Amino acid sequence: MDFKDTLLMPKTEFEMRGKLPSKEPKFQERWESMHLYEKMLEKRAGAEDFVLHDGPPYANGAMHIGHALNKTLKDIINRSKFMEGYRVDFVPGWDTHGLPIENAMQKLGYDRKKMELAEFRKHCYDYAMEQVANQMKDQKALGTVADYDHPYITLQKEFESRQIEIFGKMAMDGLIYKGLKPVYWSPSSESALAEAEIEYHDIKSPTIFVKFNVEDGKGLLNPETDSFVIWTTTPWTIPANLAICLNERLEYALVKSEKGNLVVLKELVDSLWEKFGLQEKEILKTFKGKELEMITTKHPFYDRTSVIILGDHVTAEAGTGCVHTAPGHGMDDFIVGCKYGLPALCPVDEHGCLTAEAGDFLKGQFVDDANKTVVMKLDELGALMKMEWITHSYPHDWRTKKPIIFRATDQWFASIDKIREKLLEQIKEVKWTPAWGETRLYNMIRDRGDWCISRQRAWGVPIPIFYAEDNTPIMDEKVFKHVAGLFREFGSNVWFEREAKDLLPAGFTHPGSPNNQFRKELDTMDVWFDSGSSHTGVLVERGMKFPSDLYLEGSDQYRGWFNSSLIIAVAMYGVAPYRQVLSHGFILDGKGEKMSKSGGNSVSPEKVMKQYGADILRLWGASIDYQADVRVSDDILKQCAENYRKVRNTFRFLLANINPEDFTEHELVAVKDLTDIDKYMIIKLNEVIEEVIKSYDEFDFANVTSTLTNYMTNELSAYYLDFTKDILYIEAKNDPRRRQVQSVLAMCCDALLRLWAPILVHTAEEINDFFKPGSESIHLQTFPKTVEIENAEAIKAKMERLLLIRSDIFKALEEARAEKVIGKSLEAKVLVNLSEEDAKIVDEMLGGKFAQWLIVSEAVLTNTALKAYEVCSVAVEKMDGIVCPRCWTVHNDTNEHGLCDRCAEVVKREYPEFKPE
Repeated sequence: MDFKDTLLMPKTEFEMRGKLPSKEPKFQERWESMHLYEKMLEKRAGAEDFVLHDGPPYANGAMHIGHALNKTLKDIINRSKFMEGYRVDFVPGWDTHGLPIENAMQKLGYDRKKMELAEFRKHCYDYAMEQVANQMKDQKALGTVADYDHPYITLQKEFESRQIEIFGKMAMDGLIYKGLKPVYWSPSSESALAEAEIEYHDIKSPTIFVKFNVEDGKGLLNPETDSFVIWTTTPWTIPANLAICLNERLEYALVKSEKGNLVVLKELVDSLWEKFGLQEKEILKTFKGKELEMITTKHPFYDRTSVIILGDHVTAEAGTGCVHTAPGHGMDDFIVGCKYGLPALCPVDEHGCLTAEAGDFLKGQFVDDANKTVVMKLDELGALMKMEWITHSYPHDWRTKKPIIFRATDQWFASIDKIREKLLEQIKEVKWTPAWGETRLYNMIRDRGDWCISRQRAWGVPIPIFYAEDNTPIMDEKVFKHVAGLFREFGSNVWFEREAKDLLPAGFTHPGSPNNQFRKELDTMDVWFDSGSSHTGVLVERGMKFPSDLYLEGSDQYRGWFNSSLIIAVAMYGVAPYRQVLSHGFILDGKGEKMSKSGGNSVSPEKVMKQYGADILRLWGASIDYQADVRVSDDILKQCAENYRKVRNTFRFLLANINPEDFTEHELVAVKDLTDIDKYMIIKLNEVIEEVIKSYDEFDFANVTSTLTNYMTNELSAYYLDFTKDILYIEAKNDPRRRQVQSVLAMCCDALLRLWAPILVHTAEEINDFFKPGSESIHLQTFPKTVEIENAEAIKAKMERLLLIRSDIFKALEEARAEKVIGKSLEAKVLVNLSEEDAKIVDEMLGGKFAQWLIVSEAVLTNTALKAYEVCSVAVEKMDGIVCPRCWTVHNDTNEHGLCDRCAEVVKREYPEFKPE
């Protein structure tokens, strides 16, 4: 038998290596088979509800790293709220209508133009459900807990029915109308787009300066010699020009040149003449813009006039101060054109090609090709003053990544103007994190136009409008309710399976249809109307808390889901659908570059989970400042894995020293019976509990992880666990001092485990299996409560003074080690000169255990003058004596086998049969 056999060494089967990729699926299977989500609801029956309403990701393709971050953050919030005592009802959602699935179907060989719409939509439905199943599997692999048996999907009958009810109420309240307006039009998608479906990219465009000759100068200008010079970056819109817009307050000049007398903004004359390469320059007259109103000019191509009108949107920042105005191709142009009764001329079809209305020389040309034709024609006619290329920001279709155009078409709109003030008022009632979110959404709502909600798509919720024989759109509450009922029973496909007459209530008549003939609208709703209705389709439909406590999505959703949800909720209920909005940033690679598949720098969550495990991905998500743009790379994940290893190994040490064979609840020492040294650890643990729970409440997960990690690294591993090894391993099993230390370890393990549980979900469950064998799940517990400790502040003050003394002594030990006076610290005898007050603290707090606390063989208090440090004076000597073969301290005791007195006593009492080999 060896002396090491008499030591109480750490013992646990909790593995040092996490092996997360192989272990995590087993925990997920356990949670699913035990119905963890349902058990969590049962556990909190009657408690206050907390509802985080899930923004639905689009059901197409595998989960990307942005989704993984989003779902992780939501899961951490839901689990932390549950552990705070709330009943957490979380319904995961999916957005399923729209162009991406239509495009996917085309790639699979389903041509919507060659089959019945109802049949095509059935294929879309089946594909969408497959995608939902795949993404649900991805989300479960992250360790998330949710009502996966009852998700919400925007194609569900009850969801679509609620959407029709919303449309009906808004229509009856006068918030829905049909109108001819320029809208964002995507030739690549062949559909109108909403503002939320637009993103901006730099493109290179031809910019042209064009002469429009005066036709009727109203006595101010001469048709024979005078012209206005306009400027545009879209030459293809010149065929739709009906006016030239000036600012009534700005000063314009008629300037003589070798190319005739030209009207431009006076302050731009010099720069424009230089640009045009003109030599002759004489200002003949000046006018305020208002004086030139209603002068007419001749269109360069066609036998029609372009009138001079006035608008506030005209500035001196660029161009000539004379703005080319095509009401069919721009909202500013359309608005100012309406004031002057100008039609929204739009000689461009849904494919982005010029129509016959633009003339034979342009008919059939795509807008980009038409640019070149228009420029050449203007040059040929002598109307082109200058053409140059500029790079500027231009709107693109966010799905196809191709440029859009502005095109006037008949579309359905939701009025923002009528509820704008209420929307702005409600924004102020919401708590925004980060705070700038309020300003961002406020400005968007303040400045946005009416919402174009119609789409020329097959796969979507149909706009529930019927037309009478005289083409009057029918807005009738009974009709809307009837259609909502049909959708609830049959789903929205019924709209495409039945004739209009079979979709209307029995016996329905309308004065606009004397022959009882009706037709139905074929456009579908903007998918943002779908997801924006989710508060009603889910929370109201299922009797959940409304408004919800929280919406959490990426910062792009200020123009998307946060925006559309607010509009629809205020239109329906007069209130915002959320009490708080929290947003996270975009994910960049390790160098801060935007991620893209083509760039080869994207990070696959599936790959990360297979290599490191979901808990590492979750730890990454909880360690970053997610409210800003964040970085992820293999190096960053390796650092997370290293941090995880430290946390895991600290837990392993705790478990190994309180394993069930050695320590049970019966051995737990009451806090009041602990030493002050031990109580200090509980005082610090109390601070951690308070700080962590507060941080969870504030969604500051980076502070959660840093607070927990710092306590485990600094207070536990580097301090308490270091000096108490001598107690845990060396003292007798039931030694009161050992049981005190084990009690501290047990209390720390219990509290830290529960505080880590919302983040390290799989590891926490694994630890719990060892810490409390046979218990159901760590995820059915609550956060730890703080423990009241008498004289806590006084203990803390004394302990902080002790730690300063320890720091000085450790510096002296390090110097002695560097000077080869000692090797290991147990070879040292430490002499310490303390103030009377400090000496009293050492005696009160440590008694005769000063050396053990310092991990040296002897510590002597002396009045001798020694080398001064920050708070005390210290000298380090090599300890003379023999090394105890059991505890390794150097001593001068005279026991058999060279044992120190302590070890000799323990061996004699605990191991009477012991005989060393």
